[in-house]
Amino acid sequence: MPDPVEGEGAAEGPLGALIALYLEHLADERALSPHTLRAYRADLERFHAFLADWLGAAPAEVEPGQADVAAVRAFLGALSRQGLGKKSQGRTLAAVRGLFRHAVRAGALAASPAAGVRTPKVPQLLPRHLRPAEVEAILEAAAEPTSAAADGRLGLRDRTLVELLYASGLRVGELVSLDWQDLDLPARVLRVVGKGGKERMVPFGAPAAQALRAWLSVWEDLRSETGLAGDEMPVFLNARGGRLSDRSVRRILDRCVAVAALATGVHPHTLRHTFATHLLEAGADLRAIQELLGHSSLSTTQRYTHVEVERLLQVYRDAHPRAKA
Repeated sequence: MPDPVEGEGAAEGPLGALIALYLEHLADERALSPHTLRAYRADLERFHAFLADWLGAAPAEVEPGQADVAAVRAFLGALSRQGLGKKSQGRTLAAVRGLFRHAVRAGALAASPAAGVRTPKVPQLLPRHLRPAEVEAILEAAAEPTSAAADGRLGLRDRTLVELLYASGLRVGELVSLDWQDLDLPARVLRVVGKGGKERMVPFGAPAAQALRAWLSVWEDLRSETGLAGDEMPVFLNARGGRLSDRSVRRILDRCVAVAALATGVHPHTLRHTFATHLLEAGADLRAIQELLGHSSLSTTQRYTHVEVERLLQVYRDAHPRAKA
């Protein structure tokens, strides 16, 4: 049984043309990010190459109607044999489903061959989150300058970005895309465009606002020293005065975690999980958390209830006289 392969040039022929039209639809009508579009393209080209091998045909000869339920199931089996995790298998199947659903809507197919294929069940893992003392340790570590040449300014930047990540629950891509005009410092609220081009307003607390003002006081000097100018006013700058990248944010957090002597494996998304978990533990409504995080579906937010249930179970085990009887 053939295994899926990746590679350029798979998008050719009738099925390739359908894939190209679907990706165009995702880009134009659903406003998906370039990163998400690349993932969709890779998944669909992988399926295209697999189907060609499955049929014993050249990719350019494959028709959309030649895909059937057996082929889609065989594709998932091949992904599993390659060692692809169930979550990645599910994402790939979602891309294939979306392609054929679009084909049915466009009248190119009568029915989707992927509609009856079950999504691989993914074990429900509890999102990792930090305790308040661990967050404080990271914030203190972030304030330490990265070098003497930075004159403390990059330390201000690093503390500010950690403060804002924890205060707002932003995705790292949302954080680095912020411009100063997106922030209302007196009102302590920011505007962010999240996944699917959805805009939302997110509040942040006084410590984050104070950190932002301190960073702003040195931001203009750092920007002007580099000679960079333009219409964009990125909140977070790199040492050269340009917009900070999400990869740089990850490196900054890695440094803070090392300085704070915490366990490794703390990522920007960990602070997003921590933001949501601490709100839930303090009694925040799940739907309010959904809005703050920018989740399109409540089911995505509901995984945080597992964290709270586990905490309540532990409290019961520790406190109830007959819990261990």
